[in-house]
Amino acid sequence: MILITGGAGYIGSHVAKQLLEQDRDIIVIDNLSTGFQRTIDTLQKIKKFDFINLDLNDFEKVVEVFEKYNIETVIHFAAFSQVGESMQNPMKYYMNNTVNTTHLVKCTSVYGVKKFIFSSTAATYGEPTLKGSEQTITEEFDTEPINPYGKSKLMSELVIKDEAKVNKDFKYCIFRYFNVAGADIHYEREELLPRVGEAHDPETHLIPLVVKTALGKRDAISIFGEEYDTPDGTCIRDYIHVDDLADAHIKAIDYLDENESDTFNCGYGYGYSVKEIIDSVKNTMKCDFKVIKGERREGDPSTLVSDNTKIKEKMKWKPKYNDLGLIIKSAYEWEKNLK
Repeated sequence: MILITGGAGYIGSHVAKQLLEQDRDIIVIDNLSTGFQRTIDTLQKIKKFDFINLDLNDFEKVVEVFEKYNIETVIHFAAFSQVGESMQNPMKYYMNNTVNTTHLVKCTSVYGVKKFIFSSTAATYGEPTLKGSEQTITEEFDTEPINPYGKSKLMSELVIKDEAKVNKDFKYCIFRYFNVAGADIHYEREELLPRVGEAHDPETHLIPLVVKTALGKRDAISIFGEEYDTPDGTCIRDYIHVDDLADAHIKAIDYLDENESDTFNCGYGYGYSVKEIIDSVKNTMKCDFKVIKGERREGDPSTLVSDNTKIKEKMKWKPKYNDLGLIIKSAYEWEKNLK
């Protein structure tokens, strides 16, 4: 049995979707603070599973879940993830992200869970310094997060790693995501609708915000800072399609049967600036919209691009949807039908 925390959310729902399509048995825990009941209802149409509306800070109830089910793998997504908010309210992030993860890891130890797959972030690298010919960030880079969100995730990584040191039956995969984007790639097949996609409230991710603007759901899109140390002065990020990211998590379940615990970057190995994303949406959707110049935000690194050599070589992960136009198209098809 596979337990997915945060399975009603953006990335968790795509992992749940793929597991259900493979006829695997899952349980989903979500408090629906950022996830949606409609997502659970959609997933139930693929295959029935148990959904538990539960906050991970209710430790007694979480323990009851482990007592009731024979859980072999935990895939842990449930977390707050807004960098700006973490700067304003750090305790919210440490309590929800780090403390709840710590308790979850404790439960895996008590109840003999063998595998723990953790949703981490490139924010753990902070503002990495590239040296010499380096163009991308490897897993060996120093982890020096510059915001409480990244710090809360790094602390969680350390908890997981320390448990694995003393519990030889416990293995983990830690995935450091770069920028996740797009929606269920099967948007074009009417018989598969409704599906799953990105629906944050409030939305803070660039691609859905630009797509919303192109669809007329927003008046304008803001560029937060044009003085970064990049060719066009705007932040550069590595954008990975959510279905490729979900596939990596599912590969990790079987990978841990034969391999040791490890940490992997999840990205495509190249990046796009904010201005390039805006231009790409305009070109893909054949439209124009208002762009506003805003102030630089605290806590935003200038460039975050992954080196994904390790995950491709060790896990044999092969991205299928690494095309910016396809990512934007899938986000657009999802967003235009989103009420």
